Amino acid sequence: MRRPVLGRLMLVFALSVSASAHAASNGTVVIGVNNWAENIAVANLWKALLAEKGYDVTLQSGDKAIIYNGVAQGKLDLTFEVWLPSADGPPYDAIKSRVEKIGPWFPRAQLGLAVPDYVAIDSIDQLNAHAAEFSHDGKPTIFGIEPGSGLMKLTGEARTAYALDATVLPSSEAAMLLALERAQKRRQPIIVTLWNPHWVWAKYPMHYLKDPKQVYGQPDAIYAITKAGFSHTRPDVARWLGAWKMDDQTLGSLMNDIRAAGESDPQKGVARWIASNRARVGEWLR
Repeated sequence: MRRPVLGRLMLVFALSVSASAHAASNGTVVIGVNNWAENIAVANLWKALLAEKGYDVTLQSGDKAIIYNGVAQGKLDLTFEVWLPSADGPPYDAIKSRVEKIGPWFPRAQLGLAVPDYVAIDSIDQLNAHAAEFSHDGKPTIFGIEPGSGLMKLTGEARTAYALDATVLPSSEAAMLLALERAQKRRQPIIVTLWNPHWVWAKYPMHYLKDPKQVYGQPDAIYAITKAGFSHTRPDVARWLGAWKMDDQTLGSLMNDIRAAGESDPQKGVARWIASNRARVGEWLR
């Protein structure tokens, strides 16, 4: 009698292991992440949410141009930072026939040149008259971000359109924010390329410079893009992403929770935010 009992136990165990493995292996999702605070925040949010649903999620860093091409080539499954119609219009147009667009998940986003409120100018066309105030290494300077971003391309166009004497200094979001923090502490004039949503607006009194020539366009909406066929191979994920919406308050609170918990491990702040917003998350994941 031992053998049949043992056989049944082994079968039950095997079925249990199989069912458990199936529940925990819904597949891998690779998300492209550019080094912007809100993109890091939402990528880590979806890493946590998809992990709850049994997906293995990998975050792969890069600048926007590389990430967009990676999605179009099917090397990445998705990315969350596509500003349309203005900021990322040209790079999106180059790959839109090879990707799927989802959203928008953030309805009103803006970008442009910004200065601290203690700087007494309010329009881009005033910069040349005050160029000496914004000197860095002996030259009037606009502190920029990653050179492949739509924001930097538009800033190059603005430099031409307004015949600006200033140099546009490419760097990264982190380097730009460090320069801004130093200037704020010393109350020194500084011009930066900036956007919202961003936590920096809650930390420092700042304002966008008016753009009378509309180089930066009207406010955009932020979309996700996925590789072609994603909605068929990952229909649940595509549906959840389609239901996902955030605004300045919800996204700002997510970013602030990440900063408070320590940016070296965004998942700690994400876990805190999810715990405080479980009902909202539940609406997305129906």
